Amino acid sequence: MAYFMSLRRLLAAATAVACVAVTAGTLAPAARATDKKMTVAYVAPSLDISYWQWVAYGVQTEAAKLGMNYVGMTSENSPGTQMNNIHTALVRGVNAIVIGPVSSSSTPPVLRLLAQRHVPIAFTGIGPQPGQTDYTSAVTANNYETGKAEGTFVCNLAKALGGNKVGMLSLPQDRENAQKYLKGAKESFAADGCDLVQVLQTHGLTVNEAVQEANDLLTGHPDIKAIYGMYDEAATGAVKALQTRGLIGKIGVATADGSPETIKELRQGEIQGLFLQEAVGQGIDATQQVYNALTGKPVTKDIPLAEPLVTKETIDSPQAQATIKRVYPPSAGAF
Repeated sequence: MAYFMSLRRLLAAATAVACVAVTAGTLAPAARATDKKMTVAYVAPSLDISYWQWVAYGVQTEAAKLGMNYVGMTSENSPGTQMNNIHTALVRGVNAIVIGPVSSSSTPPVLRLLAQRHVPIAFTGIGPQPGQTDYTSAVTANNYETGKAEGTFVCNLAKALGGNKVGMLSLPQDRENAQKYLKGAKESFAADGCDLVQVLQTHGLTVNEAVQEANDLLTGHPDIKAIYGMYDEAATGAVKALQTRGLIGKIGVATADGSPETIKELRQGEIQGLFLQEAVGQGIDATQQVYNALTGKPVTKDIPLAEPLVTKETIDSPQAQATIKRVYPPSAGAF
């Protein structure tokens, strides 16, 4: 009997020790997790494009300000690589994702996976596929309203130069931002009496490609009087094509985005209008939104940032200069 009593006491003691060990094992990692810095991963469609580098700068600087670690990834314009990046980020234990997607149509599987893992995600520049709602925030430009405003501006340029025919150098139309730009532009052209004769979509967002497409526009439609650009390189490519043909000042150019190069072209009168898109600002605001989600603060689901028009006459105004500082970082060049 004494033997069995001793055995019971030993088993009870062993059980108590095991319970303490299990409790310590579960509590210690949780305690350590509270001391660990949160990490945000920025997944860019391509870091060959300066715009996405500037978004990365915004994410990185805001993450540092908020006390977060930063991880940068590029998807090389591949939906498959984009999903691999998301999986890699999750394996590395990131707490939140900021993404410029390869395309809007590539976003549903990304959103499904992150919803399953309860990881907040904020979009920059390009929003999710229409109808998708399972995301934390989308910080983009107000593309539809900008499309309308730029459409009216370009139409007025064409009329001032003696015609009503315009051409367009477009972003890929599998992106919701490009679709909104085009919708707004078409509405303005119809209302203002201009004829959109051709839309050419970019594949690589390079200046060389835009030069070729601008030359195609000018060859196929020599009577156009203005070119509508949806992205920065479109304007620079159009300017180079017009310079070669001796058509600067005879065909107007306007575009969205903004960079040291297009601001220089604006000041020189080679571009007549620039609708500033805050690449850095999108990175900053998207990072703030996922941080809010992680810390239980209010989140704004959709943030369509205005794209104000600047011209040669207004580029040096205090308001324009303040906006430009949210377009690209000081390391990119002069403002």
